[in-house]
Amino acid sequence: MTEVAASDQLLVVIDPVARRTDGESVRIAKDVLSAGAATKVCLPEGPEEFARALARRGSRRPVVIGDDRALLRAVSLLHRQRELAACALSLVPVGGVQSLARSLGVPTGTVAAARAVLDGVERRLDLLVDDSDGVVLGALRIPSVLSPVPSEAASHPWLRTCQSLVRTLAARPSRLAAVPGPGPARLRIEVDGVLVVDLDQPVEAVSVTPGVSGGAEVEIRPASVGVEGSPLRVVGRQVTVSGADFRYRADSVVGGPVRTRTWVVREGAWGLTLPPGLA
Repeated sequence: MTEVAASDQLLVVIDPVARRTDGESVRIAKDVLSAGAATKVCLPEGPEEFARALARRGSRRPVVIGDDRALLRAVSLLHRQRELAACALSLVPVGGVQSLARSLGVPTGTVAAARAVLDGVERRLDLLVDDSDGVVLGALRIPSVLSPVPSEAASHPWLRTCQSLVRTLAARPSRLAAVPGPGPARLRIEVDGVLVVDLDQPVEAVSVTPGVSGGAEVEIRPASVGVEGSPLRVVGRQVTVSGADFRYRADSVVGGPVRTRTWVVREGAWGLTLPPGLA
C-alpha cells in the first residue's frame, strides 16, 4: 500500500455529465478537495478534452469526479498511453451509474469519497485486457442482454425531449407481439488454452470477473436444466470466446458483434485510492 499525502497536488477532472446532472455534488467535492490539497480543476467538454487533461497532468495526481463511465474512460486512456502502472487514480462518484464504484469500495457519499481521496491509500487492482486493447474493471458478461448505458449525448435537452416523446408513444397499447429476448448462444470457451465448453453445448450466459486468486473467475450457465444446468466455474488467466457473432458487456459498455475475443488478466495493473480500512 502507498500512503497518499494530503499535500499532494491534485488534478481534478470533472466529467461534463456530472456537471450537468448534479452540479451541487460537484461543488461540494471541489470544496472538500480544495480545502485539503493544492488542486487544479479541469472542466472538459468532451472525450478529447478529457484525454488532453489527463495527458497533461504532469506530477499531479488525477482525481475524476464522475460516474462509472468516467472512471472507465480514465483507466482506458491511461492504459492506452501505457501509463496506468505508474498512476494512482482517485474517484468521487457523481452521476447515475455507480455500481462499479460501489463494488470496488469507493464511498458513494460525496464528502466521504472526497475525504478518501485526501486520506486514503492506494490499492492495486486486477483488470482484463482484450485483444483489441479494451479493458474491463469489474465484470464481463456474454451475451449482452442489457441495453447499453446512454451516452453523454443523451443528456442534451433536445434529445431528452425526443426520448420523452418515444416513451409516451411506447406506453400506448400495441397490437405487435413483444420482441423475444436473446436465446441460448453457441460459443466455444477456452480458459488457459483448455476447452471448457464447445459449440454443441448452448449456454445461457457467461461472466468473467477479475481479481480471483490472481486470475479471473469464469462462470458458465448451460442452457440445459436440472443438474446439467448448474453453473460451471473455472479460474484462469486467459479466456477466449468464439462462435457466431456475439455481443458482450464490459462494465457499462457494450462491445461487438465479434466472432472471437480473448481477455487476459493483468494482475495489479491499476491503482485506485480507497479508504484506509478497505485498501
